[in-house]
Amino acid sequence: MKARITVITIGVDDLERSLRFYRDGLGLATQGVVGAEFEHGAVAFFDLQGGLKLAIWPRASIAHDAGIAAGRPASTEFTLGHNVASKDDVDAVMEQAQAAGAKIVKAAQQTFWGGYAGYFEDPDRHLWEVVWNPDWAAPD
Repeated sequence: MKARITVITIGVDDLERSLRFYRDGLGLATQGVVGAEFEHGAVAFFDLQGGLKLAIWPRASIAHDAGIAAGRPASTEFTLGHNVASKDDVDAVMEQAQAAGAKIVKAAQQTFWGGYAGYFEDPDRHLWEVVWNPDWAAPD
């Protein structure tokens, strides 16, 4: 398999609430909800870097489409990493996320490996790490 991940889809409980969080609160670009004319089809896509998209789709619709029972959400299943260019950028993004309604689960602080990072949960308990890594080039 070649690594060609183009969409990261996260399950949400309330599509409109999550749309407001990501679009209005975090400022991610989107065309809004599409596919609402189809049963289990309503979804929103957000443009990220390099053609990558973040999708929010109701958990019940994911379960229906995959043919599996909906499971209980758990924040520790995976994290979404948002790398920034400086410690100040980490603090700014954490403040923006909190103002948008995120729950800060770990305030930004020095890491054991020499970076600076903090964690927040979105309204559906997806865990985001906002991180500055001194060994990585600054993102665009």
